[in-house]
Amino acid sequence: MLNYHFTEKLLGLEDAIVKNLQLVQNTFIIDVILEQRIHTCPSCSFQSSKVHDYHTQLVKHTPSSGFPVLLRLKKRRHVCPVCGKRFFENVPFLPKYQRTTNALWGYILAELSHAVSMKEIAQKVQLSQATIGRIIDHVQYTCKKLPRALSIDEFRGNSGGEKFQCILTDPKAKQVIDILPTKKAEDIYQYFASFPDRKQVRFVVMDLSTFFRSIAKNCFPKAEIVADKFHALRLAIYALEQVRKEEQKKFAEKRRKYFKRSRTLLIKHKEKLHKEELEAVSQMLSLSKPLAQAYYLKELAYTFFASKSLSEAKKNLLAFHMAAQAAAIPSFEKVSETYREWEQELLSIFNSGLSNGFTEGCNNKIKVLKRISYGMPNFTRFRTRILHQMQTND
Repeated sequence: MLNYHFTEKLLGLEDAIVKNLQLVQNTFIIDVILEQRIHTCPSCSFQSSKVHDYHTQLVKHTPSSGFPVLLRLKKRRHVCPVCGKRFFENVPFLPKYQRTTNALWGYILAELSHAVSMKEIAQKVQLSQATIGRIIDHVQYTCKKLPRALSIDEFRGNSGGEKFQCILTDPKAKQVIDILPTKKAEDIYQYFASFPDRKQVRFVVMDLSTFFRSIAKNCFPKAEIVADKFHALRLAIYALEQVRKEEQKKFAEKRRKYFKRSRTLLIKHKEKLHKEELEAVSQMLSLSKPLAQAYYLKELAYTFFASKSLSEAKKNLLAFHMAAQAAAIPSFEKVSETYREWEQELLSIFNSGLSNGFTEGCNNKIKVLKRISYGMPNFTRFRTRILHQMQTND
């Protein structure tokens, strides 16, 4: 015989009595009735437990052991002996006018915090995809204040009729602050203007975007702009790749393919290479002087971003500029020019210790969410899903 006391606890059914449980066509059907209690008449407030009749309602509950669960709830309809008002008893685990339990809503919201599609969740709980969408629409996330350190970046969301959206994060607390519907300057200005505390923002972290830098200077005049070191370092890596592609064209097919396959060895920081890998890199560099010069400049960029202090960073940056000028490699001359343009923001890396790493990680998660959902044209729902996934998994 079933131990109904523990069954009710496992099912999360408050004040309920489980009468029967059976598996019918891959669905658990559970007969449930509430303990009889005194209820207050909604019309005259008279308290009574008089029952007029019963009504059976089918209610969907959280899945169990991989099977959907259907509650066959026997509800009492009370009648007030004073005014004659008829009303149903209160069901603690079932919202008014709903046919899904609170526990099922909680289960669905927990599933939505992971990178799964609403279609997959709908199939698991035997509900329509539209119902899952209405449930997530009940969740509200608002940004009430800005953090002292703010990171801003764009991503391709293709939602709400706009190609690009913006993400705001707190790089120190590792939290997503908000998702903006567009990357239009006027919309971003209007958004930041709504925060009276925006002057308290001390750092704004971004990639090497003159667009975001202009916005940051206007919206946060007291903030220090910090360039993301990974984007800046990537410029040097791209410059090295350009030299490699040009140089390997001069080789025979076999050696050209070897250089292409070994490009990761050239990109990787010299300090992270093993002995055999160092020997392979040394042999490749011995075959091309321009490639050897480009590799040396790439290593100087690594050295600059690995600086332990601001004074050391200034010294290493000057060394990079001088070496780039002496080498006269066009791709690295452009990198040197960009570093000069962003020198203040690059040196701010060593004052703040901040980067856009967390934000880029969030962008990757958004790409996964967008891919498994086959796009989300409804921006409000897209924003809610992003914030729900990021904030519930912190």
